[in-house]
Formats: sequence, structure tokens, C-alpha cells
Amino acid sequence: MIRTTLFAGACALVLTTAASAETVAITNAKIETVAAAGTIAAGTIVLTDGKITAVGANVSVPSGARVIDAKGGVVTPGLIAPSSNLSASEIGGVRETRDDGSGTEMSAGFDIAYSVNPDSPVIGLARDGGVTSAAITPTLSGGGGGAHRDDGDAEMEALRENTAGRASDGDPRLFAGQAALIRLAAGDPDIVTKAKVAVALDLGQAGARAAGGSRGAAIVLVKSAFEDARAFARNRSAFEKGATRDFGLSRIDLEALVPVVEGKTPLLVRVRRASDIRQVLKLAAEEKVKIILEGAEEGWIAAADIAKAGVPVIIDTQADLPDSFETLASRLDNAARLQAAGVAVAITGSRDFNNLRLQRLNAGLAVANGMPYQAALASVTAVPAKIWGMSSVGTLEVGKTADVVLWNGDPLETTTWPTAVFVGGYQQPTDYRGLKLRDRYARPAGAYPRAY
Repeated sequence: MIRTTLFAGACALVLTTAASAETVAITNAKIETVAAAGTIAAGTIVLTDGKITAVGANVSVPSGARVIDAKGGVVTPGLIAPSSNLSASEIGGVRETRDDGSGTEMSAGFDIAYSVNPDSPVIGLARDGGVTSAAITPTLSGGGGGAHRDDGDAEMEALRENTAGRASDGDPRLFAGQAALIRLAAGDPDIVTKAKVAVALDLGQAGARAAGGSRGAAIVLVKSAFEDARAFARNRSAFEKGATRDFGLSRIDLEALVPVVEGKTPLLVRVRRASDIRQVLKLAAEEKVKIILEGAEEGWIAAADIAKAGVPVIIDTQADLPDSFETLASRLDNAARLQAAGVAVAITGSRDFNNLRLQRLNAGLAVANGMPYQAALASVTAVPAKIWGMSSVGTLEVGKTADVVLWNGDPLETTTWPTAVFVGGYQQPTDYRGLKLRDRYARPAGAYPRAY
């Protein structure tokens, strides 16, 4: 019995190795490298052992390679969702399925990597939209919070408003927790590629509410938290002995903030109003911390300041309406103006997993409102990769990991969809749960579906 099990395991290993070692050549394709080579009008890209081994107009197909004729289709790097709850949340209106927030027991110390479900049925849906990697970011109370509001049911709203909360008996909770990176490879039991890549912080209106109603109070509390983290890092032994002053945050939260104040881990700051953006830039300079801005609906007003500080921005190009007092100056060409000023812009869709397709459509919207096409394509591939330190993906270059998508047309057009998606050089299945349910319950002509 043991011998049989070992033999079966060895066979499975051989099959897995063989599959991953496949060589694939995509020919007759328009290749958007999002790199120095630019656009290759008609070329071939070769994927071998999970890497890109050749890309160009005059590339020979290796002997024994599986050939996919693109027939003029477009090949791009896999899309990277720069801020999402994919795999950590299932149904926005059902609180029990939402694991993208810590509740009220901790703040900066919450690690969303432990919430990731590699078997989430919505991962296939995202992958079928061309998404191959994502940054999974936490929100206050597992609800909306900050720049990207993602409303759930009345219970979630009450939790945000009434508990906004406190971590134990310490300071009000402004930090949402630590972000993680995932890759959407089918069948992988551990899709988290890196944890603790940033600490999310809600400022602006959301931060003011959590701090008791004042933006000024929120900034003071953040500076106090940084001071506590530095004091904690200088003398951990005294803290363990109870020989330090009282800190506003728990040990878990202080531990999470230490790499932030040391400049090793960035803050993902959700902020919307131009004046708040400038306050955040000033805070980062004074505290010597790295930041990434998320939201920034009025970012175009402070574009020169953001560019001078070298701070990247994650934005939703559809956020163009004055739906609150902190977005009165939002506009459709926000992305174009920020990019023209020299800001690294990553474009996102809704945090809601069902609407991740909006990311590339939002990039198309940015093009319609003045952003250069190549910059828009980079905003959903190369720029998110750079922001999150994912150096092996985001462009189509020799030596890069083969996260590649073949589209049946322009990827920034609404009627275009992938015809093949590769993660690590392995072609992904397209039979996600939604399609299976469709097929199961489709009513054949003159008959009831199988369920009946």
C-alpha cells in the first residue's frame, strides 16, 4: 500500500513537472511588451519552463513547442490588481464572508495574508479577465473605508460608524492592517507570494471619523503611533518587562509599524482631498516613511507635489463625481494629469472581485480622457508591479516570469476578452464556478436542465 502510494505520488510529480516544463510559442501576435521594445506589430513570444525565453518580430519557434496562432490578437503581460479584496472576501453584503478587515481587536497588526482563500470561486473569474496577480489590501472593519468605498449591509455600516474603532483600550484605530501579494495560479494551495508588503492607513474623512471627527486629530494620532513604534523598537526588552511608558497601541500593532518607521515597508494611505494629500506628503517627509497614495480623487491639483515627492498613486478613473465634500474637484482626466506631471499611476477597478474587469476598462477610460495608450497599459501591468516590488512580472522581456495574456482584440476595449491566460508559463483553465453553474442550469431546447 505504501509502495503504491509512493508510486502514485512520483507519477503526479512527473506529470506536474512535465506540465510546468512545457514550451509554448504564441505566433502572429501583436505584442505589447510594456518595456523598451514597445509594441511589436507582428511577432512571436516563447514561454519555456515558466519563463519568457524569446520575444520579437523574427523569433523562431523551438522544436517541439506547442504553437498557439494568435491570428492577429494582442499579447500583454498579465494584469496586476493594485488594491483588491480578491480571495479575502466573497459576498459584500454578507459579513461572515468578509475577511478583509480585523474588526475591532487590532489595527496595524492585522495580516490579511491569513485571510486568503486559494480555493475562492471568484479567483477564476478574475483570471478570466486577464488578472494574474493582485495586491490584497485590508480596510477598516472589513468594509469600505478610505478612498475605495465597498459598502456591505447595514450591519457592516453600523460597525464602521459605531466602533470605528478602538483596538482594545488604546488609541482610535486608523490603521487597517498589512497587505499581501498573491498570484492567481489554479490549483496552487498557497497563492500568497509575499505578506506584510504595506500597512494600510485611512486618513481624510474616514481617518477623521475614526479619530473622533477631526483630520488634525488623525494626523496627531498617526505621529504618536510612529513615536511609540520607534520607542518600542529601541527597547523591546524593557517593554516585555513592563518597564516602559504606556503605548497607545498593542504590541502586535507596534511590531507591524516598526518596519514602516524604519523605511522598509510603505504605508498605503487612503486619502482623497487635495489638502489631505499635501498633509500626507508632509507627514511622510517629516516621519521619513515611504508612502503609496490610494484614491487621490483630487490628486491632479497636487500633482506637482506628488511627483516631486516621488510617491506613486493608485486611482479609480471612474471616481469623477463630487459625491462628498472631499471629492468636489474630482474629474475624469485625473489619471492623465497625474501621469503628465510625472507621477507613477496605477489604475484600479472596484475592490469588489466581481468588477475587477473594470480595471482595464478604467485604463481605457483614462486613454479617452488624455492619457497616452502605452502609459494606460503600463498602469495595469508594469506600474503596479513596480509599486509592489514585483520585479519578475509586469512586462514581456526575456527572463521574466511568463505571466502572459492573449486577447482577442484591444485589451482596453469593453468587448475584448482573453483567449488564453498563462501564470508562470502554465495555461490556466477557464472553467470557473460561474461558467459551471451556467452550463448546469442552462435549459436545453424543449427540456428542463439537469437539476430538475
